[in-house]
Amino acid sequence: MNHNTFSDDDQAGGVGLLSKNFDSGTDLRISFEFSPPKTPELEEKLWLAIKRLEPLQPDFVSVTYGAGGSTRERTHATVKRIVEETSLRPAAHLTCVGADRESVDDVIKSYWDAGVRHIVALRGDPPTGIGTKYVPHPGGYAGSPELVRGIKEIGDFEVSVGCYPEQHPDAQTPQSDLDILKRKIEAGADRAITQFFFDPDVFLRFRDHTEAEGISIPIVPGIMPVSGFKGVRRMAEAAGASVPNWAIELFDGLEKDAETRRLVAASLVVEQCLRLRDAGVNQFHFYTMNKADLTFAICHILGLRAKSQ
Repeated sequence: MNHNTFSDDDQAGGVGLLSKNFDSGTDLRISFEFSPPKTPELEEKLWLAIKRLEPLQPDFVSVTYGAGGSTRERTHATVKRIVEETSLRPAAHLTCVGADRESVDDVIKSYWDAGVRHIVALRGDPPTGIGTKYVPHPGGYAGSPELVRGIKEIGDFEVSVGCYPEQHPDAQTPQSDLDILKRKIEAGADRAITQFFFDPDVFLRFRDHTEAEGISIPIVPGIMPVSGFKGVRRMAEAAGASVPNWAIELFDGLEKDAETRRLVAASLVVEQCLRLRDAGVNQFHFYTMNKADLTFAICHILGLRAKSQ
């Protein structure tokens, strides 16, 4: 990754690279991901984050779904409230792990009845934890391709799926991982959102591989603003995402300095997005961790402006 993002010519123009690449953000498309709250206090914080980011008018906002449906009711309630109380277009996450097909289909139908028309379809992690063997429920969907097909059979949903620039932990080879992505697309997937990554070249190489495989649906980079680096590093290790040494060094010594961590995180993500934008990427999916300020600041720097409701 090139950390010398701004050349002398760019610096002479003030923020030349920003203005050159984003043109006030007019061509930038974004989406945000939230998690359902576990307590009333966290619910209040979530809604403050949602309302803070709403004026940026993302394409959609997604709400996660716990392994084995562990957050099913909270996810449904959060999505329903977004439909009823905001101008946002929600996408509900759905997994098929640990559930029979009838139960999963009931959730799909309940989303449709609540006015949801977009689902993020994921297999889900094994209940025994990441790294353990995944075993489909005897009466359930075998995996995400089958889940996508089932969703499309129930309603005219837009369906997003996950993809993995550095290979899913369960995949035997990068090619087998791409083959699963192609099966999801054949089943009806409209978009693929990547696992988060740190090095933009990881995404760009993956995009090249998908294009070589004839994959034509949008491949949207998943962007993780890193304010709590230790926690994100643990998540990366569990998900098989590499953590470059330069990223570790950037946050070194900041364990007790949250304000500086936020400034460093904003700089890191802006540079990441600029590098991707310079390579032709104009869609970004932000994993907000239910915190709005860092994501809002990054979007502002990239040229997006809040619009009155």
